[in-house]
Amino acid sequence: MPQRTVEINVIDRKLKVACPIGQESALLSAAAELSARLAKVSSSKSIGTPEQAMLMTALNLTNELLAAKQQLKAEQKENKQKIALLQSTIEQALSPASKKQA
Repeated sequence: MPQRTVEINVIDRKLKVACPIGQESALLSAAAELSARLAKVSSSKSIGTPEQAMLMTALNLTNELLAAKQQLKAEQKENKQKIALLQSTIEQALSPASKKQA
C-alpha cells in the first residue's frame, strides 16, 4: 500500500510519520487526541516529567481499549443470543405451515 509522510504535532513536538494514503486525516485526528490527553495528564500536579505523562496517557488509553473490547465481546454475545432466539422463533412460525402443506 502506498504511503505518504505526514507531519504531526504532539505536545509541541513535530514528528514525521509514514501513513497510508487516504488515512492522513485519521492520523492527524489521532495526534490531536493524543496531544489533548497528554496536556490533560501533564496539567496534573502529580506528573513531573513528559515521560510520566506519556506513560499515564498510554495506561489510560490501554485501559479504555480493554474496556471497549470487553464491551464489544458482551455485545457480540448478546447479539448472537438474539439471533438464535430470532431463528428459533422463525423456525417455530414456519413449522406448522410446512406440516399443513404436507
